[in-house]
Amino acid sequence: MKTFNLFIVKLEKTTNDTIITESGLELIIDTRFDEFKHRVTEGPVLAVPFKYDHGVKEGDTLYFHHLVVMNEGQVLTGEDSTYVVRYDPENAVNNQAIAYKSQENGEIHALAGWCLLEAVEQEELKLTSDIIEIVDNEEKLPTKGKVAYLCKEAESFDIQAGDVVGFKENRDYRILIDNTEYYRTRAEDLMYVEV
Repeated sequence: MKTFNLFIVKLEKTTNDTIITESGLELIIDTRFDEFKHRVTEGPVLAVPFKYDHGVKEGDTLYFHHLVVMNEGQVLTGEDSTYVVRYDPENAVNNQAIAYKSQENGEIHALAGWCLLEAVEQEELKLTSDIIEIVDNEEKLPTKGKVAYLCKEAESFDIQAGDVVGFKENRDYRILIDNTEYYRTRAEDLMYVEV
């Protein structure tokens, strides 16, 4: 199959709704309470867009945006368990393909417009008082991360793997790759690099 601007991936299911215990017992999870956390965001590539040079080959693992499987997903017409993933190297907002892992060497590569960042400890400003107890139950969203994988667009910013970068608020969408959690952030949302 040849596609213009779509990756085609094979998915057995769209949510990770089971856990295997150490004893081998399989437990089923009710994913309705945290659906976002349990969505499948990776799958083997069946077809790649021939219109662009991206490096992905059939058989590689593609990591993609959660919208691919949300609300019944973007199923390829007439094909069970086969989903389409939009690819647009010129506009990250339209690009659902975030990264891929090469079947040949296991290397991970960020795709057009996306960067993968690792979490970094952020200083919290703590208010103290001798008179009252100050309680802050609000979770602070991260605005910094350490670069793990860069797309080509971000390489032109003179950023390298290992650099700590700041990004806009609410751009800390998480994705799990090889049991490591990353922030998937668009290159255009990076604001500075710490020196």
